[in-house]
Amino acid sequence: MKQEREQNCVDQFARRHSSLTAGKALFSLDGRVALITGGSRGLGLAMAEGLGQAGATVAINGRNADTLETVASTLRGRGLEAETSPFDVTDHHAAQVAIDAIVARHGQLDILVANAGIIHRAPLDDWTSVDWDRILTTNLKACFFLAPQVAVSMRRQGHGRIIFTTSIVSVQARGGIHGYAASKSGLVGLTRSLACELGEYGITCNGICPGYFETELTASVLQSEEYVARLNSRVPLRRWGQPSDLAGVAIFLASDAASYVTGQQIVVDGGFTTTI
Repeated sequence: MKQEREQNCVDQFARRHSSLTAGKALFSLDGRVALITGGSRGLGLAMAEGLGQAGATVAINGRNADTLETVASTLRGRGLEAETSPFDVTDHHAAQVAIDAIVARHGQLDILVANAGIIHRAPLDDWTSVDWDRILTTNLKACFFLAPQVAVSMRRQGHGRIIFTTSIVSVQARGGIHGYAASKSGLVGLTRSLACELGEYGITCNGICPGYFETELTASVLQSEEYVARLNSRVPLRRWGQPSDLAGVAIFLASDAASYVTGQQIVVDGGFTTTI
């Protein structure tokens, strides 16, 4: 009887260990290569670090090569595989050259996190065509042209992950950020259309839809204690998001755990869009 009980304990431990191992494997990004645009700071850096911690080699994109190297060096100091990929996402030729270089270096490109974005705040009457074009070119058009560029390698591999940073303003907008709201809403539609076209090649396309996060883009409104308090009163978790709050979602969407998830938006907003 005692031996039987001991054997049962051993068997239960083995099953638990096997389950944990299988769970870790589902979220592992070992051997994967990821390009993260706008990856030198804020949300992009947090997602790059998360993917790196999950085992991916991360190519961090931005326009300033020196800044990128400083960030990549910091990540390498933490034991992560990080490199730089400096280019302007609105320069489609430069983007193609950079993507080709990543594929040539590693023989693959498995994950694109298209995160680079800008915002412009102004009353409707103060918006110009230059303001509008600048926002749409950076936030939407660049993502559209990055997709086919990375899809070449992903189709060949029969596997790929395209992840866009969208926004809750595609669901609940506010005045003064018209171009930003339009560009992020456009990204939601682009996510769906790409999911439909690329799915047969084993490529998924999803969006991470952040709420109010403490980043450079929100620095100006964070200076208003009244505004911050008003927002916090609507967020069930009673705080603004930190960039690190996005890392887990990025890992999930990039991993085999999300192999049957495509065309979706995962909202990460502390519950903001559930309130009225």
